[in-house]
Amino acid sequence: MYRFVNPLLKHIIHRSSFDTAARKQCLMYLKALRTLQFNGLNTIFLGETDISESLITGEKILQEDSLNWPTWTLVHAASSQGWVPWRYRVLLRDELPMKQDEDIFQEFCDSLNKFYGKCIIVVREKRQPSVLQTKEPTAQEKITHPQAPSVIYMSSIECCPQIAKANGHELLSVPLPYNYLHPMDVAWSSLKWFIINNRKEFCLRSIERTYSYRCILFSDLVEKGLEKMTLSKWKMATNKVRRWENYYLDTFA
Repeated sequence: MYRFVNPLLKHIIHRSSFDTAARKQCLMYLKALRTLQFNGLNTIFLGETDISESLITGEKILQEDSLNWPTWTLVHAASSQGWVPWRYRVLLRDELPMKQDEDIFQEFCDSLNKFYGKCIIVVREKRQPSVLQTKEPTAQEKITHPQAPSVIYMSSIECCPQIAKANGHELLSVPLPYNYLHPMDVAWSSLKWFIINNRKEFCLRSIERTYSYRCILFSDLVEKGLEKMTLSKWKMATNKVRRWENYYLDTFA
Protein backbone atom coordinates (compact mmCIF):
# COMPACT_ATOMS: atom_id res chain seq x y z
CA MET A 1 0.00 0.00 0.00
CA TYR A 2 1.31 3.44 -0.96
CA ARG A 3 1.42 6.06 1.75
CA PHE A 4 1.36 9.74 0.90
CA VAL A 5 2.81 12.34 3.23
CA ASN A 6 0.80 15.51 3.70
CA PRO A 7 2.83 18.38 2.12
CA LEU A 8 2.41 20.51 5.24
CA LEU A 9 3.64 17.70 7.49
CA LYS A 10 6.55 17.09 5.14
CA HIS A 11 7.53 20.74 5.39
CA ILE A 12 7.44 20.63 9.18
CA ILE A 13 9.62 17.51 9.31
CA HIS A 14 12.34 18.93 7.07
CA ARG A 15 12.65 22.33 8.74
CA SER A 16 13.95 21.10 12.10
CA SER A 17 17.58 21.96 11.34
CA PHE A 18 16.52 25.39 10.14
CA ASP A 19 14.52 25.94 13.33
CA THR A 20 17.55 25.25 15.51
CA ALA A 21 19.70 27.81 13.69
CA ALA A 22 16.85 30.33 13.58
CA ARG A 23 16.24 29.99 17.32
CA LYS A 24 19.92 30.57 18.06
CA GLN A 25 19.88 33.64 15.84
CA CYS A 26 16.74 34.95 17.53
CA LEU A 27 18.19 34.37 21.01
CA MET A 28 21.39 36.20 20.06
CA TYR A 29 19.35 39.13 18.77
CA LEU A 30 17.17 39.32 21.89
CA LYS A 31 20.12 39.11 24.29
CA ALA A 32 21.90 41.90 22.44
CA LEU A 33 18.70 43.97 22.43
CA ARG A 34 18.11 43.53 26.16
CA THR A 35 21.74 44.32 27.00
CA LEU A 36 21.60 47.57 25.06
CA GLN A 37 18.23 48.49 26.57
CA PHE A 38 19.62 47.81 30.04
CA ASN A 39 22.46 50.22 29.23
CA GLY A 40 19.93 52.99 28.65
CA LEU A 41 19.56 53.04 24.86
CA ASN A 42 16.12 53.81 23.40
CA THR A 43 14.63 51.31 20.96
CA ILE A 44 13.67 52.75 17.56
CA PHE A 45 12.09 50.68 14.78
CA LEU A 46 12.99 51.78 11.24
CA GLY A 47 10.88 50.35 8.41
CA GLU A 48 9.47 50.83 4.95
CA THR A 49 6.42 49.87 2.92
CA ASP A 50 5.36 50.04 -0.72
CA ILE A 51 2.33 52.06 -1.78
CA SER A 52 1.11 51.32 -5.31
CA GLU A 53 -0.71 53.82 -7.50
CA SER A 54 -3.68 51.46 -7.71
CA LEU A 55 -4.00 51.59 -3.92
CA ILE A 56 -4.08 55.38 -4.06
CA THR A 57 -6.53 55.69 -6.95
CA GLY A 58 -8.67 52.64 -6.17
CA GLU A 59 -8.49 51.41 -9.77
CA LYS A 60 -8.59 47.66 -10.22
CA ILE A 61 -5.83 46.30 -12.44
CA LEU A 62 -4.65 42.86 -13.48
CA GLN A 63 -1.75 41.32 -11.60
CA GLU A 64 0.50 41.29 -14.68
CA ASP A 65 -0.25 44.97 -15.35
CA SER A 66 0.56 46.03 -11.79
CA LEU A 67 4.29 45.78 -12.50
CA ASN A 68 4.02 48.69 -14.94
CA TRP A 69 2.26 51.00 -12.46
CA PRO A 70 4.23 53.46 -10.32
CA THR A 71 5.00 52.42 -6.75
CA TRP A 72 6.16 54.61 -3.90
CA THR A 73 8.27 53.46 -0.96
CA LEU A 74 7.56 55.11 2.39
CA VAL A 75 10.43 55.11 4.92
CA HIS A 76 9.63 56.02 8.51
CA ALA A 77 10.50 55.10 12.08
CA ALA A 78 8.74 54.88 15.43
CA SER A 79 9.01 53.72 19.03
CA SER A 80 6.68 53.15 21.96
CA GLN A 81 6.51 56.97 22.12
CA GLY A 82 5.03 57.24 18.62
CA TRP A 83 6.44 58.33 15.27
CA VAL A 84 9.98 59.66 15.22
CA PRO A 85 9.91 63.42 14.46
CA TRP A 86 12.11 63.43 11.38
CA ARG A 87 11.65 64.13 7.67
CA TYR A 88 10.40 60.74 6.58
CA ARG A 89 10.77 59.83 2.92
CA VAL A 90 8.28 58.92 0.19
CA LEU A 91 10.39 57.75 -2.75
CA LEU A 92 9.22 56.78 -6.21
CA ARG A 93 10.44 53.25 -6.83
CA ASP A 94 11.55 53.90 -10.45
CA GLU A 95 13.71 56.79 -9.26
CA LEU A 96 15.51 54.86 -6.53
CA PRO A 97 19.26 54.66 -7.19
CA MET A 98 20.86 51.30 -7.93
CA LYS A 99 23.00 51.84 -4.82
CA GLN A 100 20.89 52.77 -1.81
CA ASP A 101 21.53 56.17 -0.31
CA GLU A 102 23.55 56.38 2.92
CA ASP A 103 22.78 60.11 3.35
CA ILE A 104 19.20 59.36 4.42
CA PHE A 105 20.43 57.02 7.13
CA GLN A 106 22.97 59.62 8.29
CA GLU A 107 20.22 62.24 8.52
CA PHE A 108 18.05 59.76 10.43
CA CYS A 109 20.86 59.12 12.94
CA ASP A 110 21.29 62.87 13.43
CA SER A 111 17.56 63.23 14.17
CA LEU A 112 17.73 60.46 16.76
CA ASN A 113 20.59 62.24 18.53
CA LYS A 114 18.55 65.42 18.63
CA PHE A 115 15.33 63.93 20.02
CA TYR A 116 16.31 60.71 21.85
CA GLY A 117 20.04 60.49 22.46
CA LYS A 118 21.67 57.08 22.00
CA CYS A 119 19.36 54.54 20.37
CA ILE A 120 19.05 50.96 19.18
CA ILE A 121 17.94 51.10 15.55
CA VAL A 122 16.02 47.92 14.75
CA VAL A 123 15.40 47.13 11.08
CA ARG A 124 14.09 44.30 8.95
CA GLU A 125 16.51 43.36 6.23
CA LYS A 126 14.88 43.39 2.81
CA ARG A 127 17.36 41.12 1.08
CA GLN A 128 17.10 37.54 2.32
CA PRO A 129 20.48 35.87 2.88
CA SER A 130 21.05 32.66 0.97
CA VAL A 131 22.48 30.81 3.95
CA LEU A 132 21.46 31.23 7.56
CA GLN A 133 24.44 32.00 9.75
CA THR A 134 25.24 29.11 12.08
CA LYS A 135 28.79 30.00 13.13
CA GLU A 136 29.13 30.37 16.90
CA PRO A 137 29.67 34.09 17.66
CA THR A 138 32.27 35.49 20.01
CA ALA A 139 31.30 36.88 23.41
CA GLN A 140 31.62 40.45 22.14
CA GLU A 141 29.37 39.73 19.13
CA LYS A 142 26.74 38.27 21.41
CA ILE A 143 26.61 41.51 23.37
CA THR A 144 26.68 44.08 20.58
CA HIS A 145 26.22 42.71 17.08
CA PRO A 146 24.69 39.22 17.02
CA GLN A 147 24.77 39.08 13.21
CA ALA A 148 27.66 41.51 12.66
CA PRO A 149 26.44 42.73 9.26
CA SER A 150 28.64 45.06 7.25
CA VAL A 151 25.57 46.73 5.70
CA ILE A 152 21.85 46.08 6.12
CA TYR A 153 19.92 46.68 2.92
CA MET A 154 16.37 47.97 2.69
CA SER A 155 14.64 48.66 -0.62
CA SER A 156 15.23 52.38 -0.39
CA ILE A 157 18.18 53.05 1.92
CA GLU A 158 21.40 51.50 3.08
CA CYS A 159 21.82 51.10 6.85
CA CYS A 160 25.47 51.03 7.86
CA PRO A 161 26.44 49.90 11.39
CA GLN A 162 29.56 52.08 11.23
CA ILE A 163 27.47 55.21 10.59
CA ALA A 164 25.12 54.26 13.44
CA LYS A 165 28.02 53.65 15.84
CA ALA A 166 29.72 56.90 14.85
CA ASN A 167 26.56 58.69 15.98
CA GLY A 168 26.35 56.76 19.25
CA HIS A 169 23.70 54.28 18.11
CA GLU A 170 23.61 50.51 17.62
CA LEU A 171 22.07 48.80 14.58
CA LEU A 172 20.29 45.45 14.92
CA SER A 173 18.37 43.38 12.38
CA VAL A 174 15.39 41.24 13.33
CA PRO A 175 15.97 37.58 12.31
CA LEU A 176 13.97 36.79 9.17
CA PRO A 177 11.76 34.03 10.63
CA TYR A 178 10.72 36.40 13.43
CA ASN A 179 9.72 39.49 11.47
CA TYR A 180 6.71 40.01 13.73
CA LEU A 181 9.16 41.20 16.41
CA HIS A 182 9.21 44.39 14.32
CA PRO A 183 5.93 46.29 14.91
CA MET A 184 5.97 48.53 11.82
CA ASP A 185 3.57 46.23 9.92
CA VAL A 186 0.81 47.34 12.29
CA ALA A 187 1.37 50.96 11.25
CA TRP A 188 1.54 50.13 7.54
CA SER A 189 -1.73 48.23 7.78
CA SER A 190 -3.38 51.18 9.54
CA LEU A 191 -2.07 53.59 6.89
CA LYS A 192 -3.26 51.51 3.94
CA TRP A 193 -6.72 50.97 5.41
CA PHE A 194 -6.97 54.74 5.87
CA ILE A 195 -5.98 55.28 2.22
CA ILE A 196 -8.61 52.79 1.02
CA ASN A 197 -11.39 54.28 3.14
CA ASN A 198 -10.58 57.98 2.71
CA ARG A 199 -8.92 58.50 -0.70
CA LYS A 200 -12.09 60.07 -2.17
CA GLU A 201 -11.92 62.85 0.43
CA PHE A 202 -8.45 63.82 -0.82
CA CYS A 203 -9.47 63.86 -4.47
CA LEU A 204 -10.03 66.94 -6.63
CA ARG A 205 -11.88 66.52 -9.92
CA SER A 206 -11.94 68.95 -12.84
CA ILE A 207 -14.33 68.57 -15.76
CA GLU A 208 -13.54 70.50 -18.92
CA ARG A 209 -15.34 70.59 -22.25
CA THR A 210 -13.19 68.00 -23.94
CA TYR A 211 -11.66 66.10 -21.04
CA SER A 212 -11.70 65.62 -17.29
CA TYR A 213 -8.96 64.79 -14.84
CA ARG A 214 -8.59 63.91 -11.20
CA CYS A 215 -5.96 65.08 -8.75
CA ILE A 216 -5.23 63.22 -5.51
CA LEU A 217 -3.53 65.05 -2.66
CA PHE A 218 -1.12 62.21 -2.00
CA SER A 219 1.09 63.91 0.60
CA ASP A 220 -1.91 65.02 2.65
CA LEU A 221 -3.44 61.55 2.38
CA VAL A 222 -0.27 59.89 3.70
CA GLU A 223 0.18 62.48 6.45
CA LYS A 224 -3.36 62.04 7.76
CA GLY A 225 -3.03 58.27 7.50
CA LEU A 226 0.12 58.30 9.62
CA GLU A 227 -1.66 60.40 12.25
CA LYS A 228 -4.21 57.61 12.70
CA MET A 229 -1.45 55.48 14.21
CA THR A 230 -1.75 57.18 17.58
CA LEU A 231 0.47 56.97 20.65
CA SER A 232 -1.88 54.46 22.32
CA LYS A 233 -1.76 52.21 19.24
CA TRP A 234 2.03 52.36 19.22
CA LYS A 235 2.18 51.42 22.89
CA MET A 236 -0.13 48.49 22.20
CA ALA A 237 1.97 47.31 19.23
CA THR A 238 5.32 47.61 21.02
CA ASN A 239 3.95 45.96 24.18
CA LYS A 240 2.86 42.98 22.08
CA VAL A 241 6.36 42.73 20.62
CA ARG A 242 7.80 42.99 24.14
CA ARG A 243 5.67 40.04 25.30
CA TRP A 244 6.89 37.93 22.38
CA GLU A 245 10.49 38.90 23.17
CA ASN A 246 10.09 37.83 26.82
CA TYR A 247 8.47 34.58 25.75
CA TYR A 248 11.32 33.69 23.39
CA LEU A 249 13.95 34.67 25.94
CA ASP A 250 12.38 32.25 28.42
CA THR A 251 11.76 29.50 25.86
CA PHE A 252 15.00 29.55 23.86
CA ALA A 253 17.40 30.16 26.75
